[in-house]
Amino acid sequence: MLYWIFEWWRDLEDPALRDTLSPLRLFAFVTFRAMAGASIAFLLSLIVGPWTIRKLLELKMGQPVRDDEVLKMQRKKAGTPTMGGLLILGTLSVSVLLTCRFGNPFSTLALAGMLWMGGIGFWDDYLKVVKKSSDGLSGRYKLLGQLGWALVLFTFVMWLPETSARGRDLMLPFLKEPVWSPMPWVIAFVFAALVVLSASNAVNLTDGLDGLAIGCSNAVAVSYLVMSYCAGHLIFANYLQVPFIPGSEELAVFFGCLLGSGLGFLWFNCHPARVFMGDTGSLALGGGIATAAILIKQEITLIVVGGVFVMEAVSVVLQVASFKLTGKRIFRCAPIHHHFEIQAKDAAEREGRSVAGVETLVTIRFWILGIIFAILGIATLKIR
Repeated sequence: MLYWIFEWWRDLEDPALRDTLSPLRLFAFVTFRAMAGASIAFLLSLIVGPWTIRKLLELKMGQPVRDDEVLKMQRKKAGTPTMGGLLILGTLSVSVLLTCRFGNPFSTLALAGMLWMGGIGFWDDYLKVVKKSSDGLSGRYKLLGQLGWALVLFTFVMWLPETSARGRDLMLPFLKEPVWSPMPWVIAFVFAALVVLSASNAVNLTDGLDGLAIGCSNAVAVSYLVMSYCAGHLIFANYLQVPFIPGSEELAVFFGCLLGSGLGFLWFNCHPARVFMGDTGSLALGGGIATAAILIKQEITLIVVGGVFVMEAVSVVLQVASFKLTGKRIFRCAPIHHHFEIQAKDAAEREGRSVAGVETLVTIRFWILGIIFAILGIATLKIR
């Protein structure tokens, strides 16, 4: 919508009026609209956040906690409203509609991916709340929903002129040329599906401490904002020798909006959290990030940028595999953030310190790791 204002100014026939309204040309710049989108999303979150939390409390959308929860410290969180991902999706949608170019396929697909995956997460959260149990939507239906979006996205990637030429390329960080081009159709789809499934479920596993998942997602958003801008800018793409995807610079505006929404949600989700994002938010964040990564051919780079999410997912896989094969656990609790939470709690008790700040301690240290991984991901653009 803001870009329409620029087009209206550009088409003005009165030179004097055009000079008077010349600041409106700022709406043509991706960087300005990305900052505007971040500001709008953040302010909207602060405005509607308290109302959203009150409504979730009125509807008794409290977070259920498993009876056999290992961390007793987590039990006090039972009853905190979940489905806070609706706040992220709502503010993001409004800011994207206001700041992104209407009809741009990249920002449209990224937003659609978040809404699709957020819908799956909402269904899961709703069933948990209704049943008053930590068991929600069955894994089979979750998988089908995620594969459904992967199929839709892959179809658009192969159909859009901007992406079809490179849609079946396999790019690796640090390398200028694809290592496999073109991939067979089936393998290309399976690869895209793995990216969507891995990213969405990894963010979901990370959502276990106040502010952890959204803080790390904000770091990823900044990294992909930079990468999207470079991918859609011919001069930067040629200089950095990354795939040039015309039109993908609008994803920078999308990630600006996502960053603003994420920071706004963190305002209420930092310890002690007033609201949890639930699967509504975690699946949406992973799905949106994965969608953008596929569109700009930076899928493998997501392993670097989302290093914290990878750590969380791998820790669960290793824990389950070790217990099934040997009957022993590698970590005291998985995902790995709980392992470090228990260790920090034990250390605090041994040293006679309060355990009240343990969760914040672990969260901030994971944020630091997330920022480092995001910087490393950006660095891969130059080292090729």
